[in-house]
Amino acid sequence: MTMILQKTLPYDPFAPKPLPGIMPLKSEDWLKQDDCAAAQIDLRQRLIEERAQDVLALAPAAMEAAQELLEHVAAQLFPGQDDVVSVSDGTSVQLDYCDPMRSLGRIAQQDFCILQKPEGADEHVLTGAVLCFPASWRLADKFMRPLTQIHVPVPEYDAQIAKRVQRLFDGVQVGRPLWRFNALWYDSADLYHPDRDPVAPHLDRNQAGQFLRSELQSILRLPKTQAVVFSIHTRVLSRADALAMSRVSAEG
Repeated sequence: MTMILQKTLPYDPFAPKPLPGIMPLKSEDWLKQDDCAAAQIDLRQRLIEERAQDVLALAPAAMEAAQELLEHVAAQLFPGQDDVVSVSDGTSVQLDYCDPMRSLGRIAQQDFCILQKPEGADEHVLTGAVLCFPASWRLADKFMRPLTQIHVPVPEYDAQIAKRVQRLFDGVQVGRPLWRFNALWYDSADLYHPDRDPVAPHLDRNQAGQFLRSELQSILRLPKTQAVVFSIHTRVLSRADALAMSRVSAEG
């Protein structure tokens, strides 16, 4: 598979904040495309055609939220366009509101997870997703599971962090999204990477790994259904580019 590599990140991956590391995000900055958008969207379309059972999931109870999310994403990425949009790889995509997660996967560079809190439940549950670029996890293992089970076996995700994350999901407000990032070294540049690797829990410049994989993760509340959306913008850099970018950031 052809490698798709960015040259830089819009943040310093070697200066992470303690979990959950959440920061405010302007609504207009929620969905950004970078110079690898066309290549990533082309790959996403191929993965959806070839591995739909692995990268798409939607519970019936989440259909309305998924349709609202598709409408929201299309309005932000393609203002003024109708139900046929022209995406970064040059293809036209017919938006299908009967299959919203598939359409979302074909028009945006980001992955999207829908989380809803059932009446009387303590935690949000993963009820829908398009996950073309998993980083060492499988959608089938997390679908319809609550937040604490989704994060198994993340060692830092203890009971205290779980409570803080759940409060964030409870408290995120419409029009006021939040974001964080992660970054880890990998030996593979594959964006579709469901197999778990023995990656270190914290990033260090001296760790082994030929590629730096980083996710800009955001949390957004939909106004109509009140569902929470967890979006993931994945970037992969060569080790040389990651370390060079870090040196520039440190010198600046």
